[in-house]
Amino acid sequence: MESNGDTMLIKILFIGDIVGKPGRIAVHDLLPALRKQESIDYVIANAENVAGGSGVTVNLFKKLLSYDIDFVTTGDHVYRRNEIIPTLTESNLIIRPLNFPEAAAGKGYSIIEIKPGIKIAIMQIIGRIFMQPVRCPFLTAEKAIEEIQKETKTIIIDIHAEATSEKIAFAWHLDGRASAIFGSHTHVQTSDERILPKGTAYITDVGMTGPHEGVIGRVKEAVLQKFITNMPAPFDVATGDVQLNGALATIDTDTGRATEIKRIRLHQGPTDYTEHD
Repeated sequence: MESNGDTMLIKILFIGDIVGKPGRIAVHDLLPALRKQESIDYVIANAENVAGGSGVTVNLFKKLLSYDIDFVTTGDHVYRRNEIIPTLTESNLIIRPLNFPEAAAGKGYSIIEIKPGIKIAIMQIIGRIFMQPVRCPFLTAEKAIEEIQKETKTIIIDIHAEATSEKIAFAWHLDGRASAIFGSHTHVQTSDERILPKGTAYITDVGMTGPHEGVIGRVKEAVLQKFITNMPAPFDVATGDVQLNGALATIDTDTGRATEIKRIRLHQGPTDYTEHD
């Protein structure tokens, strides 16, 4: 956390979709040094693929928190592991998409005091294009922001969506009302990070933390077999070219506006995953 005269600046890191054991170990090995090097105040990570490539367990949620991650978002695979449902209801450090049906377990945003007197809101919204039917992402987020602004101007949103057009439109709709909008879900980092005219930091997709020598985290041979034959195949998690992908935003907590955003891409060296639990 930096003070620039009367201005209080915080650095928020958003880590892209953590995939399986390779992604978890990349966070374990790379995040502490990155956090220190960049003087990061708070780390948010999308972990809907952390358990064998699909879903999140209670044990892995706790393990990620022990790896220097402060907060976890999820996505369309949030309920793949039923055991996480009570934690979604009880913990303020994990959320599911806000525009899921209102009766869905869990919450769509949390307000966290990261330092004495410094509160941030973290929200997740899921897209509708090429995704399951949900409530309108634009209007749902807009309504929630009206309530959140009564407590804090610093609002971070994970827009978990497939279509780039939907993500970009969402960002324009909320420019000046959200501090940072980080895209997730596609597992492919985009190079369009920018500060929008009214002060919202935006990137279409922060990328994937996990094995890039495959197809969005899965063993490429199995995915190729599926595409070529249309026959079912087990999509095991790949292991090669493991990276930590994300984006780092600097935000003025007095105004809620971002002053900087940059992509993060770190490569992990060769690892024997059998040595890790």
